[in-house]
Amino acid sequence: MIYIETGSTDVCYDFALEYYFTLEKRLSDTVFLFWRTTPTLMVGKYQNVLEEVDKPYADAHGIRIVRRMSGGGTIYTDLGGWQFSFIQHRETGEIEFSQYIMPVLEALEEMGVHAAFNGRNDLTIQGRKFSGNAQYRLGGCIVHHGSLLFDTDLQQMEAATTVDRYKIVSKGIQSVRDRVTNIAEHLPAPMDPETFKKCIVEHILGDGAVYTVTEEDDARIREIAAERFASWESVYGADPAFNIQRTGRFAGGKMDFRLEVRKGLICHAAVFGDFFSSLDAETICGVLEGCRYEREAVLRALLDHGIDGAIYQISAKEMAAAIAD
Repeated sequence: MIYIETGSTDVCYDFALEYYFTLEKRLSDTVFLFWRTTPTLMVGKYQNVLEEVDKPYADAHGIRIVRRMSGGGTIYTDLGGWQFSFIQHRETGEIEFSQYIMPVLEALEEMGVHAAFNGRNDLTIQGRKFSGNAQYRLGGCIVHHGSLLFDTDLQQMEAATTVDRYKIVSKGIQSVRDRVTNIAEHLPAPMDPETFKKCIVEHILGDGAVYTVTEEDDARIREIAAERFASWESVYGADPAFNIQRTGRFAGGKMDFRLEVRKGLICHAAVFGDFFSSLDAETICGVLEGCRYEREAVLRALLDHGIDGAIYQISAKEMAAAIAD
């Protein structure tokens, strides 16, 4: 076992480090990472962001949204929680969780916390979830990563993942909302997050080695973070196709938008309602098609094409707010 200290709370950097030591720089033994992030929503590879997170809430509270390379559901994590990763260089065609989860359960037992594996991908204490796990293959390697709720802000987690569903028809995989708990609530004695980390790492690493990230490693990891995890395309461009209906009621009447979105872009739009306009519906919809499905992009498109003022008592800003979060 080789442990690597990421030295970062930036989720994009940490995912990039995971990617780098999986695909670009292979060490001689299984790699183990234990890391945490600033407030972050990690969306699964096959999920639709809009169905999983309250984006206006996340934006207002500085919560980052990122897409994992693994499947599974969306998780919220902050500096009160931890993530762990195992990178194993071996060929396998099967998804198998227990060998990576058991060392974590054993470490918790050593601390006096009696936890269990639910048989799918979660760890629980007294039936309440505190860890979600996911796994993927990359370049002939297995990457297993999981989350640990230690002293996470559960109220913020609930607020950030409680979504106003609108009328969405999506092919994305939706998360199952479970009752959750923090590990800190079940420890025999109080423990701070850093002490908890030390206990977990020492137990799992045993007499293994420690690898220190070099300047060369760090430079390449930062490049990968920007290219593969921090961009708009990596988060929203990977959304599965979906249809959404959004309705706005304004002083000038009602506008009902029916949109088809693919890879984060509006590819087809229709609008109905009792509004008054100097433009036909096809012109309004034509402006939206090809636009990123996000409020600022929609507003820019409406303003750039002279839609503002063309609809009686409904501004471009009001329309954009009705169309996208």
